[in-house]
Amino acid sequence: MLKSRYRIIFFALLILISQSGCQSMRPFTPPTKTAPEIQIYAPKPVSIEEGIASWYGGKWIGRLTANGEHYRANDFTAAHKKLPFNTRVRVVHLKTGKSIIVRINNRGPFVKGRIIDLSVEAAKKLGTYEIGLAKVRLEVLRPIPIMTSPNLKTKSAKPASSSSTSPTPDVAIKPKSQSQKPPSAPPLKPASSDSAKPKLKKLTNKPPPPATAGA
Repeated sequence: MLKSRYRIIFFALLILISQSGCQSMRPFTPPTKTAPEIQIYAPKPVSIEEGIASWYGGKWIGRLTANGEHYRANDFTAAHKKLPFNTRVRVVHLKTGKSIIVRINNRGPFVKGRIIDLSVEAAKKLGTYEIGLAKVRLEVLRPIPIMTSPNLKTKSAKPASSSSTSPTPDVAIKPKSQSQKPPSAPPLKPASSDSAKPKLKKLTNKPPPPATAGA
């Protein structure tokens, strides 16, 4: 009896080990990466501003920005005093000619003479990370919407006739045939000779009244 129990336990362990081995042999599918955002902008900027650009990081990394996001040093974001959130701005380094596009998600810088505060990664790409401050030009961009799906083919439809000219099914307008004669006009009655002549007053030859003698 004991040997049979041991055999059952042994076979059960073998089944469990084989199942776990099969699970570990399943191919690993890495998570799909999201495609980078593609955006095009109008060639003419909405507005242009020139001034000093700075960058911020350190204790601000991970904190909430003015629009409710968490500040991440590797994002191409920036802080501006007045521009609406999510506005795309091209920052041009006037000395080197380099340019980057950042998204406004915070407010600042609150230092006189500075017009934008870049993230750490944006300052590195622009070449202002080491020097800290740089003269830049801000170009506010206007995005152009991109069609993400192809046009649908439309069925060719016949032009609908206007309801005013199309006859109703109950009362249809029959076309007139060419051989149909026009309706004759009612006959005119000849005017009588009496009615045509002007009516004259009948004169009566009455004698004048007798003259009265004077008293």
